[in-house]
Amino acid sequence: MDSVAFPALQPGESAENAGWALLRSESGLTVIAPDGTAVELALTEPPAAGHGRRILVLGGARSGKSAYAESLLADCPVVTYVATAFARPDDAEWVARVAAHRERRPAGWRTVESIDLAGLLPRADGPLLIDCISLWLGAQLEAPDLPRLVEALVQAWADCPVLVVAVSSEVGSGVVPVSAAGRRYRDELGRLNARLAATADEVWLVTAGLPRRLR
Repeated sequence: MDSVAFPALQPGESAENAGWALLRSESGLTVIAPDGTAVELALTEPPAAGHGRRILVLGGARSGKSAYAESLLADCPVVTYVATAFARPDDAEWVARVAAHRERRPAGWRTVESIDLAGLLPRADGPLLIDCISLWLGAQLEAPDLPRLVEALVQAWADCPVLVVAVSSEVGSGVVPVSAAGRRYRDELGRLNARLAATADEVWLVTAGLPRRLR
């Protein structure tokens, strides 16, 4: 069929052309075909605040989420890799994990070990990869001012002026943790992931090495 053009509409306005009608509301558009069939289309506003681009990559343990996050920045010659986990020299398995991550990164990337994400994000002048939000929360979980720290992170994420890819674990789909601390961590991370996703430009879920875009 031929295309039908409509003027830009403000909420409450409507227009008609060639038997087609368009009604704009606060929440979206209603398209009415010549036969009377109506279809409602929701309007999605671009994520607010910063001029950068925010990409959230979720996944379970060993799902491939970190590798996929890195692939999203493969074309960037310089990336700041923000590691939220500190060295554990007495843990051989952890040392091997960290080494595998480092070997996978391009030579031009630099690594910063920090949990001060609210301080790093506003000052960034180039692409960032944060790996990961779940370890950041684990390091902050017992802080008496955790709500303030979470709020600061969420705001810094929304306002980040550069491309930032953040990795986080999806832990709410498995077995209910036995301990109260485990359940609290699961709940806090679920809420934090949801808040970061709310202002992300893209959200991906990686399962068994297969990425699926949620937004």
